[in-house]
Amino acid sequence: MKLGINGLGRIGKLTLWHHVGRKYFSGIVANTGREIGTKLEDLAAAIERDSSYGRLANYLNGYKAGRVIENLNNDEGTMTVNGVPLKILREERNPKDIKWKENDIRLVVDSTGVFTDPTADADAPRGAFRGHLEAGAEKVILSAPFKIKAKGMNMPEDAVTTVMGINEEDYIPSQHNLISAASCTTTCLSYMIKPLLDQIGADNFLSASMVTVHAATGSQKVLDSLPKTGAVDLRKNRSILNNIILTTTGAAKALRLVIPEMKHIGFIAESVRIPTSTGSLIVLVLNLQDDIDDPIKRERINSIYREFSQTGKYLKYSDAHNVSSDIIGSPFAATIIEGTETHTRTASIRVNLDRLQCATGVDKPNIDVPVTQAVIYGWYDNELGSYTNMLADRTVSIAESML
Repeated sequence: MKLGINGLGRIGKLTLWHHVGRKYFSGIVANTGREIGTKLEDLAAAIERDSSYGRLANYLNGYKAGRVIENLNNDEGTMTVNGVPLKILREERNPKDIKWKENDIRLVVDSTGVFTDPTADADAPRGAFRGHLEAGAEKVILSAPFKIKAKGMNMPEDAVTTVMGINEEDYIPSQHNLISAASCTTTCLSYMIKPLLDQIGADNFLSASMVTVHAATGSQKVLDSLPKTGAVDLRKNRSILNNIILTTTGAAKALRLVIPEMKHIGFIAESVRIPTSTGSLIVLVLNLQDDIDDPIKRERINSIYREFSQTGKYLKYSDAHNVSSDIIGSPFAATIIEGTETHTRTASIRVNLDRLQCATGVDKPNIDVPVTQAVIYGWYDNELGSYTNMLADRTVSIAESML
């Protein structure tokens, strides 16, 4: 089986890196939808060098490696990368017009970030995610959360959101053709939440909040620029080189699709962008109903993560004193728990029942509820180390379901 990749931006390019190293697929067809530079050599140079992760050859083979891109044919748009045949499609940007069928592509990863609505019709004027199916693909994986634009529309029956190791069994091969691999932040967050839900119980979660201190993305501006017509957030056009920028994240909404128990827990998610190229951090704050005589302590939370890390490959636990550059490229780590910074505090919270209509007239209007607040830190490489590697595992597992 060959793999199709739509878009060679940050995730698309690093997805290519992963798969030319893994060599699960016999070949790769990547769609750029336009010419890159003046010749195919320009695209090859963009593929083989990266400001965050260095050279592709060193990523694959270490410091003694030579060039791994060979056999360039500009007319055909072909080359071999680490021995894997790669064909570049440069004509079409609308998914329904991409020549997947003509190139024997059954499975596509769309990493453009443009086509995210699973309800949009394949013939939508500006293109749609579903258009890949019309172009010949049988399954399409989105490297971002689904975003349904029309109000009142439900998730289609052939679409599902999964995170490897959390809910990949929700994918039903006979039913689902559109699969979202969520986001880097949702992936990290799900691994911070799931072990605690399993051990402490969803009924004991009173509320949760998180802030992701996130590296810059391609949507940010290098220098200040004028906002687009109708823009409501004027911070998006400020320079990421010089600023800490407050923004938003859809992690809370996507998390409910991956972990249904979160639908019943009050949850707030925020995001702050910082001037680094990759490497991000989630600060998770939980309020847990507790036992005042045997409260949840820091060591219990850390032991839950330690045990969970021994049962699978996607959660790592660390007692080291890490900084963000330490986790860049860390393979298959949805999150790295910074165990030295886990903190808890238990106190009795006084609740006035007279404020609740159903409790009017009770003999004891005030009750004390023991509540533990926990603060947990989780690192993640939002590009290659965490998200792209896990996206690749999801891709291979779906390919195997198609054999």
